[in-house]
Amino acid sequence: MDIDKLFSEAIVIDACNPSNWDDPGVFQNLHEGGVTAINATIAVYENFLQEIAGITKWPDRFRTHSQHIIPIRSATDIRKAKKENRSGIILGWQNSTPIENELARLELFHTLGVRIMQLTYNERNLLGTGCYEARDGGLSFFGREAVKEMNRLKILIDLSHVGDQTVIDTIEQSDQPVAFTHAGARSHYQHPRNHPDTALKLVAEKGGVVGTNAFPLFLPCQNHCTLDNYLDSLEVLIEKVGIDHVGLGIDFTYGHTKEFFDWLEKIQGTHTRSKEEKEKASLNNFPFSKVKNLESATDIINIARGLADRGYSEVDIKKILGENFLRLFIEVWGE
Repeated sequence: MDIDKLFSEAIVIDACNPSNWDDPGVFQNLHEGGVTAINATIAVYENFLQEIAGITKWPDRFRTHSQHIIPIRSATDIRKAKKENRSGIILGWQNSTPIENELARLELFHTLGVRIMQLTYNERNLLGTGCYEARDGGLSFFGREAVKEMNRLKILIDLSHVGDQTVIDTIEQSDQPVAFTHAGARSHYQHPRNHPDTALKLVAEKGGVVGTNAFPLFLPCQNHCTLDNYLDSLEVLIEKVGIDHVGLGIDFTYGHTKEFFDWLEKIQGTHTRSKEEKEKASLNNFPFSKVKNLESATDIINIARGLADRGYSEVDIKKILGENFLRLFIEVWGE
């Protein structure tokens, strides 16, 4: 199998990339890695005004880096990115806090280009409960209305950092497929950020996709991870949900400094938690030991090589690299 040829032909989608978008090298790195599209995190804990300020930077970024990137608002744009040898940027949220308590703001941000929204990020918000909370009350009434509105607007709902009951409630409430854009199986590694088999299977049964996470904190290998460890995690997901429902959600944090992770910890309020709770959520082991041979976007081709070495066909490798997520985007967004 000619991996270089396969990779050059494939649609390559990384369903979660929370990098530093002000770093001058981040877009060139995506381009050099042959990445067709990413779900670019542009909100984590921002409120309405903070997110408005952040999203207004993107038109200038698209102009300044037009040789490397293209905005994605539809599946057609992803095909265009591939044809033009540029990396597509899907604006995505890891939290719904920017809408605050105003449902109408969902349509505003959709108009501004946001196409993927995660309901909660680790903790409870107005819509539901995050995965690190001790008690999960499920979707709130406001959360149920938000899910309906996201369906109407054709926004893909992400449940990666969402609590177990809120995940189930959302799957039942949504008329459209949903995703874990960057997650793992809890049966493979017991961690609140990974999800139980029942939830993984429900997402797949509804037509959704699970992006395999490469962040060491959520893998059994922790700070000693290799590409084979990542592929093990990916194969566990394939065993749980099938080859048509697994993709990439690598979670690269290109260009971020320790200050970014300190900010996340401060906002999450880990200083008020018990020792056990802090250990589960801690981001204090910066700089993180990256997965060997999967350290940046330029290494994604190694996933294709590793899958080929494990006996996967060209068709199945292309599904994992991006075709599964592309099919999901078409179903939710339309062409």
